[in-house]
Amino acid sequence: MKHLFFLLMISSSILQAQTRFREDTGLPIGILKTGATNAITDVAGLKVGHVTLSQGTDVRTGVTAIVPTEGNLFQQKIPAAVFVANGFGKMAGISQVNELGNLETPVVLTNTLSVAAGMQGIINYTLAQPGNENVRSVNAVVGETNDSYLNDITGFHVKPEHVLEAIQKAKTGSVAEGNVGAGTGTICFGWKGGIGTSSRVIPKKSGGYTVGVLVQTNFGGVLEIKGKPIGKALGKYFLSDQLNDPADGSCMIIVATDAPLTHRNLERLAKRAWSALAKVGGIASNGSGEYVLAFSTNEKVRIPHETKGITQTLEEVNNDSMSALFLASIEATEEAILNSLWAARTTQGKNGTIEELPREKVKTLLK
Repeated sequence: MKHLFFLLMISSSILQAQTRFREDTGLPIGILKTGATNAITDVAGLKVGHVTLSQGTDVRTGVTAIVPTEGNLFQQKIPAAVFVANGFGKMAGISQVNELGNLETPVVLTNTLSVAAGMQGIINYTLAQPGNENVRSVNAVVGETNDSYLNDITGFHVKPEHVLEAIQKAKTGSVAEGNVGAGTGTICFGWKGGIGTSSRVIPKKSGGYTVGVLVQTNFGGVLEIKGKPIGKALGKYFLSDQLNDPADGSCMIIVATDAPLTHRNLERLAKRAWSALAKVGGIASNGSGEYVLAFSTNEKVRIPHETKGITQTLEEVNNDSMSALFLASIEATEEAILNSLWAARTTQGKNGTIEELPREKVKTLLK
């Protein structure tokens, strides 16, 4: 209980102290309006939960769980698609998502060597739900980034019970960002990265739908903000004398929407979200895995686990009406990445200290 209380206190303090890009700089990203909390949880019914493991000098890791809908997700699956921009990663469950076009479990993010623990936690959660007593196969979806610079990754500190805890703690409303959950030990553009989130609401004449994004940032390149070469100006970027690193690490991007979309258009939506990583200067280096998972929570496109007939009728957004959603996906992803940097704080870990982004200097450069 003491351990759980300690973790809850960490999450609470991070949420209260976090800084966000838009609020701190007064600069909007893009043209679309944000949702009420400017978070992935602006998609109605979606919940996010974190478990943060920060112990001693070596453990800097955790779990972030995204629970798309209320109820039994295995029995009422939702359409989904995965776009792999660079496959140097270990995202579990993606082949079935793209083969069948649906998602049947919560989505978990963690570190590279804890994917197995993530899967086991999701499986335990799914099998324990009423109505799943006869389930014999579960497609657990787990994404990862490598936090081994700050974290004792081979210590296998993430356990299935942490995954279950993150799912059970998931809630609507504001989402903690930065050094929290799966972002506890991540690095982005040489500065401290972490969890970031944002949302967009498209105009009513385009459907009025919401798109929410959550990212786990652990990648490199040359940071750009609103078209300005911030990384170069600060002398910290890939191939510079000050930071000649391989820009490896990975980025996980989760895109949620309440628009009625099926697998094909969700894949198109995921591809647009990926373009935001390039907008902020990410280069998808050889050793960096970039994965985008997109899903729809709209009840009109739910997929029952068991059906009585041999056909199913779905109502979905047509191709000509997708462009506003594409823009929303790009804008929300870009701002979510910036929020992950803005909320992160200097962290000392297993192999040294990673400094937070010098926000005041960046604000001066943006002026």
